Amino acid sequence: MERLGRITVNPNVCLGQPTIRGMRITVSVILKMLAGGKSVREVLEAYPELVTEDVRQAMLYAAWVVSD
Repeated sequence: MERLGRITVNPNVCLGQPTIRGMRITVSVILKMLAGGKSVREVLEAYPELVTEDVRQAMLYAAWVVSD
């Protein structure tokens, strides 16, 4: 599996939910925005501290979590 170095889990940040680079932006927030029809550009506009690779790794993380 590709390394997901931008996804971090810290029990002291967002109750241990997976976040992007230790920030208080959870993978689930990004995924919910994308599932709700937002584009990657719209996610990046809503969270200017993110970059495209952050969003890509959030999607890869989700794929890894649900895979066999």
